[in-house]
Amino acid sequence: MIKKKNQLLLAILLPLLLLPHSQPAPHHACDSTNPKTTQFPFCNTSLPYHVRATDLVSRLTLQEKTEQLINSAAGIPRLGLPDYEWWSEALHGVSNSGLGVHFHDPIPAATIFPAVILSAASFNVSLWYKIGEAVSTEGRAMYNLGQAGLTFWSPNVNVFRDPRWGRGQETPGEDPMVVSLYAVNYVKGLQEVGKEGNFDADRLKVSSCCKHYTAYDVDSWKGIDRFHFDAMVTLQDLEDTYQPPFKSCVEEGHVSSVMCSYNRVNGVPSCADPELLKGVIRDKWGLDGYIVSDCDSVMVYHEKMHYTKTPEDAVALALKAGLNKNCGFYLSNYTKNAVELGKVEESVVDQALVYNYLVLMRLGFFDGDPAILPFGKLGASDVCSDDHQLLALDAAKQGIVLLHNNGFLPLSPNTTKTLAVIGPNANATDAMLSSYAGVPCQYTSPLQGLQKYVSAVSYEKGCANVSCSDDTLIDGAAGISAMADATVLVVGHDQSIEAEDLDRVSLTLPGFQEKLVMEVAMAAKGTVILVVMSAGPVDISFVKNVSKIGGILWIGYPGQAGGDAISQVIFGDYNPGGRSPFTWYPQEYVDQVAMTDMNMRPNTTANFPGRTYRFYTGKPLYQFGHGLSYSTFYRFIKSGPTTVLVHLLPKMERTNIAYSKYPTMPNLNTNNQAIDISAINCKNLSIDIVIGVKNAGETNGTSVVLAFWKPPRSGVRGAPRMELVGLEKVEVKRGKTEMVGMRLDVCRRISNVDEQGKRKLVMGLHTFVVGSSSEQQARHHVSFRLAETESQAPQRIRHVA
Repeated sequence: MIKKKNQLLLAILLPLLLLPHSQPAPHHACDSTNPKTTQFPFCNTSLPYHVRATDLVSRLTLQEKTEQLINSAAGIPRLGLPDYEWWSEALHGVSNSGLGVHFHDPIPAATIFPAVILSAASFNVSLWYKIGEAVSTEGRAMYNLGQAGLTFWSPNVNVFRDPRWGRGQETPGEDPMVVSLYAVNYVKGLQEVGKEGNFDADRLKVSSCCKHYTAYDVDSWKGIDRFHFDAMVTLQDLEDTYQPPFKSCVEEGHVSSVMCSYNRVNGVPSCADPELLKGVIRDKWGLDGYIVSDCDSVMVYHEKMHYTKTPEDAVALALKAGLNKNCGFYLSNYTKNAVELGKVEESVVDQALVYNYLVLMRLGFFDGDPAILPFGKLGASDVCSDDHQLLALDAAKQGIVLLHNNGFLPLSPNTTKTLAVIGPNANATDAMLSSYAGVPCQYTSPLQGLQKYVSAVSYEKGCANVSCSDDTLIDGAAGISAMADATVLVVGHDQSIEAEDLDRVSLTLPGFQEKLVMEVAMAAKGTVILVVMSAGPVDISFVKNVSKIGGILWIGYPGQAGGDAISQVIFGDYNPGGRSPFTWYPQEYVDQVAMTDMNMRPNTTANFPGRTYRFYTGKPLYQFGHGLSYSTFYRFIKSGPTTVLVHLLPKMERTNIAYSKYPTMPNLNTNNQAIDISAINCKNLSIDIVIGVKNAGETNGTSVVLAFWKPPRSGVRGAPRMELVGLEKVEVKRGKTEMVGMRLDVCRRISNVDEQGKRKLVMGLHTFVVGSSSEQQARHHVSFRLAETESQAPQRIRHVA
């Protein structure tokens, strides 16, 4: 009887199962098939966005308003407003880390690009834009099929201040200018409707969000976590290190959202600080978008920090500070009470909602059926496309850094008949993806990539995992190395070592990995190529004098195509050109420096060596910007100014001009005067430098041209030792020379920040250095002088050519 019922049920269901699945539809408002809702002014596309958003908010009850303040916004059927999940992620590919993205048929996967830290190592601005463009195309396609939202809370633009930070992999590195350039270009790639940057129409392809604002880079270190940490930051460090990427996001990238962080900044939770939110992001920088909290941040500062007495106080404080959207539930649970208790005006809630809805309107969410709107034809074939997957491979190759080469790289597939592939990451798949990754289109592990070049490949893990808590597998690994023509040894980390909510306490390789490296090297018949898979620096100084180590590569977390990228570099089908986006510190550094010390500048009294290449006074293993090539490049200064005249603004009151040493009008012939840039006519005040790059090698290659600035030795206390002010990436054919032009904005790039957080331009001799410390460098000196009259326009005099 039961069997017959099952057969009957199957007979009924089978035809239904075989029917084509109906295509899921994206959520959108103002459905043209609903005549009642389309009559609302907020559905009228001929009206300005602000009028439409204000009309919509005016139709909501207070209870409905509170339900719209959170990431999982409830639908309002009477207005034709569907549910909407604001939390989607797209850090280096569309990711299901947020609640808004779902992988299933017809789109079961998306292109996973390298971790941001590796893409940043390419130092290729146009690449960063292209990645953003590809990710937004896949995001829009998934939205069209009901599998994603339109608001993506990416990128992470915090500076990688401390090498132990678990989330360093999400960032573009330690230099504020590089982070800023990455932020601007990735945001534009995500948001821009047209390749020319169509901001006149104010439309958005998808919405981007720069996070985590601000001075956020401690997750969980020696019992101190991000939910309790108070980042004590000087005005000087805030202005020249922590804030620039966010400022660039808003002012140049035109990002449509900024996320405030969990931590306190100088005693005040960042999501409750009216000066940081409304004062700086909204009023000073001019954000055209919404400010969102990191998930549960409002709850955190009430329940964990005990910063407020009641939940109602917490939400009132956040809203009045300028928060518009709460990832979490606090604003939906307690805002109504807060308004009724008089702790916050309903008009403040209304304004927050207007900012939120303005972004959805710019995305077309209130313009009716997305299928007839721009990007409405994107679908499953636009996700994991061949072009996107090739771009992911190219990004990984461009970022890989050749740290060391004794001349053994590249390996020859003709002479390498047998290859040993060893290490806990040698056959990595998920580990290559890094954090905030979705489901990849496909994987190529290092082992799989290398097998494409050598048919006789032996493989041993050497360690059961990256923790490598026992050494029982090392002998087997050493054994296959002793029989192979060459060995590729892939060591490093994964998300069990460094991740969100997990900071490192050491810079050495985990567990017995160091022993694995040494024993394999001692046993090896041929050369050993050491490959380090990690987000941040690892102290590998123990291998520097090991002759069998013929080359060292840092590969970050290379994404879904990591194995192909690694193998193409190792066997010479790709000439590496990546540069390290951070300083490689020795282990002694973290023994000496507390991760929670937010100071950037060295302090000899406190035995504090400073942070990042800009201030660090110690000796690193590898410098920021270090990276070798299979080619030999020479750089020279083709032309540049020797003297720059600086003009003060006309009619400027002398008392409004701040000088470090001279309270009266400065002597025109005196060096080291630090003049506040607010007193300088900065318009068109720039330096044009032309740099020649010659490829003297036998291999075509790309050269990253880095221009550093060394300020005068005196003038502003706490000035950096050197600072990156310009970068370009250029392809140079063997035997050829290419010219690279850089225009350096003087007030923005060649100014120092003083202890009060004010930018100053120092008169006197400035030095510009082209090239990192590990390569041949070219130097150029420029003298800055005050002009004799204030009425003259800025000009440069005396060039060299």
